[in-house]
Amino acid sequence: MKEKEVILTVEGLKQLERELEELKTVRRREVAARIKQAIEFGDISENSEYEDAKSEQAFVEGRILTLEQMLRNARVIDDHAGTEEVTLGSVVLLKDLEYGDEVEYTIVGSVEADPGAHKISNESPVGRAIMGQKKGSVVEVSVPAGLLKYQIIDIR
Repeated sequence: MKEKEVILTVEGLKQLERELEELKTVRRREVAARIKQAIEFGDISENSEYEDAKSEQAFVEGRILTLEQMLRNARVIDDHAGTEEVTLGSVVLLKDLEYGDEVEYTIVGSVEADPGAHKISNESPVGRAIMGQKKGSVVEVSVPAGLLKYQIIDIR
């Protein structure tokens, strides 16, 4: 089975690499020290500190494997996409045609999506609707609350 390609910006790639390095160098040692300390308390069969440390170790090791797989399958996109149409890496200014509000989004891969930071995935409903569209285009986005209409004001 082919592994899914992970689309990242240069900054997103650096973030994942930093997280992986932190997990491998710092967190692994911290967890190992916690396990060692818990073992020193004696009987590990009823030792909650030991169980907690082992759970954290499993989480850290799982996250390391996940990050390594993501980095193996990473495709880095150009953060400075063209301005003709919406592509990965584009910064898009949208106008809500019902309320007149304007919102700016950066289009990123699903791994980097952070709606609170105005980074939306190309796989999200809004991201899918605006991909490939040009400045001035009106798009409709079907969401659970109904139908949203946006006009693409600017692409950079």
